[in-house]
Amino acid sequence: MTTPGDHNAGNATLDRCLEVLREAKSDSEQFAALLLVTKCARASDLDDGIRRKIFDAVGFTFPNRLLFSTSTPEGCPAHLFRSLGVTLLACFCTDPSLAAHPQVINKIPIFNETVNTPCTSKDVAAMVEDAYECLVGILASPSGNKHLVSGDTVSSLCQAYLSHSHSWEQALQILTSLLASLPAKCWKRSSSELQRLLKKLTFEFADLEDERKFHLLEILPIFLPPSSLLLETQWGSDCLKHLCSGLFKILSSKLSPAQRNPALKLAACLAHTCGSSWILAESRNDGAMYLALVVNLACIEMRMALEDPEPLDSRQVFVTSCFSLVEMGIEECTKEHPILNEDQKLQLVQVMQEACGAVMYYLQQRGWEKVEDPFTLASVRILGAWLAEETSCLKKDVISLLPFLVHYMRTWFNRGVTCRNQPIEVSEVALLSSKWGSIWPGDAIRFLLPALCHLTAEDSARRVLVNEGVPALLCDYYLHQWETFTAEETELTETRNAAELSLQSCCGVFLNLVITEPSLIGQEPCFGSLLTHMMKSLPSLFPRSGHLVLVANHAILGLMMSRLLAKTPVMQEDVYKDFFSTVLQFLRCSHVASSNSESGKPTIALSEHYAHAWEEMSELWFLGVQAFSSCVSLLPWLPTLVLESGWLQDILCLLGQVSPASFGADLISVFQGLLVELTRNNKVCRQLILQQGGMEKANLYGMAVLEQCLSGP
Repeated sequence: MTTPGDHNAGNATLDRCLEVLREAKSDSEQFAALLLVTKCARASDLDDGIRRKIFDAVGFTFPNRLLFSTSTPEGCPAHLFRSLGVTLLACFCTDPSLAAHPQVINKIPIFNETVNTPCTSKDVAAMVEDAYECLVGILASPSGNKHLVSGDTVSSLCQAYLSHSHSWEQALQILTSLLASLPAKCWKRSSSELQRLLKKLTFEFADLEDERKFHLLEILPIFLPPSSLLLETQWGSDCLKHLCSGLFKILSSKLSPAQRNPALKLAACLAHTCGSSWILAESRNDGAMYLALVVNLACIEMRMALEDPEPLDSRQVFVTSCFSLVEMGIEECTKEHPILNEDQKLQLVQVMQEACGAVMYYLQQRGWEKVEDPFTLASVRILGAWLAEETSCLKKDVISLLPFLVHYMRTWFNRGVTCRNQPIEVSEVALLSSKWGSIWPGDAIRFLLPALCHLTAEDSARRVLVNEGVPALLCDYYLHQWETFTAEETELTETRNAAELSLQSCCGVFLNLVITEPSLIGQEPCFGSLLTHMMKSLPSLFPRSGHLVLVANHAILGLMMSRLLAKTPVMQEDVYKDFFSTVLQFLRCSHVASSNSESGKPTIALSEHYAHAWEEMSELWFLGVQAFSSCVSLLPWLPTLVLESGWLQDILCLLGQVSPASFGADLISVFQGLLVELTRNNKVCRQLILQQGGMEKANLYGMAVLEQCLSGP
């Protein structure tokens, strides 16, 4: 134990050494004094003031000379000068201002090389330890992590761990800090080395049966790559096998929550990156059992935490991990070919329903007072994922929670609007001063849109949503998402795709309202504004490739609202003809005559441009033809537009050209509906249909209503 007397004596010795160093007249005298100083500098009880005195006396000149010297005195070890130089810098690096000095930063390559030096003696081991101290000091300094990553320290530390060089445990500690703070940059700069390291770590995790297994369990989420590399590469597949094996050894054992909960966190990280695919990595036969085990445990933890009257604060991160695992379970249960059999699926759905019931209970009890809490957004997100698939269970609880969900959506959307409308400097300050940091949760609506598509189709839920002002809120949200989707500065494909999906989901909600609450469309001014926007935007959207499903949503929703607002000022706008001309193009270009048939007679087929998206948009297309047909009697100028577009001629040509057997009943039905409306409401159309053999074609295709209409006066 060091006594005050020992401390004072050490300081007096150091002061004498520094005085000798300052007064030294030759390199030999300086070296001798410096040797004494470095021995003092290694003392563990030196405070910041003493270390600063050493720097003031030594500066960077001596360490630089030592580090870059190419020779040593006869009889001395080759590493002597480097060892002394690194020791001095390790002493300086305890001061953050010195650790951030360019004279230290430019020594990073030397420290990297030193930590991988083979330890042939205690002196070399001490030099390696000092190099680690330098790296730790730089890491603790402002922007130190960036300097280390750009200086290839990650690669050197990976090598030190893989070869189990001296102090390899410290290499893993520094790597953990670097990857936690700059994961993307680390992987971009040192991808191959991190791949080898992750393979080693996951192998050890699967193989070990001691406390180190649980240490690895804590840090492995930090070492996972920030992309889908694990699913796309052989080395990633190997890592997943090891992770899967190690995780299920832990989760299948009787362990304390302190040991089991980190395993669920790691499983949640894998679920976030790989979905449920990681569970199949080790054994497809056991995949269903593993999935059920993980999701069941997550549901139990969710219920225990969310139904506990005690505050959640210390458990929020863990419960959010459980949310990710339940979301994985929901996705797996809704797949066309899940790995679960029917009994397993039913059992899992029941457990997840109870867990989501706990989420609703928590939001009802605490949500109103915790709108600012990021955990509330996580709770809304998992509930949105559940309600997107299931709204009939717990129906009363869902409906009673709707006022809060609408309040939450409106609150954060309005705050996002306020923030976006501020000058950029003010906006950034607002973001940084909130609990959210740089993450602004203005798009909480996106997580609930699929659920709203279901809820607006149900009478009781729809009434609550309408009373809470959801139509106006979603109209504002839709217009904002359209700005994001069409903005020239939206360069990120992910951002544009998310906006497009949100637009499509909004259209689904609006379509439900148009069909189930037609009187509402004329009462709510927002629908008139929405229709005007769609009329203006569809002509520019249709020519853009790759957005046919969004075009279908725009066109059909616009048609459905046009039918209800035909007599209002909205339809007097100059843009309506451009809108309907574009709708006509969209509807008429879907089907063509194909000559690829064994009989030799052409058959009806989808055009190449429509085939890839038909599964998503076919219902919309059929509904669109029906809606267009119902507009013919309401808008007297529409038949003339049909004639000018050539669509009527195309339909009659198809009916006469292809094999009747190739027409589906649905297609015959919608074509008949359109032809009947054109016949009844426009003499020129009626005449053209008769001239093109309309009676014969109506008889051939079993269009009895059209045949009767054509035969009348």
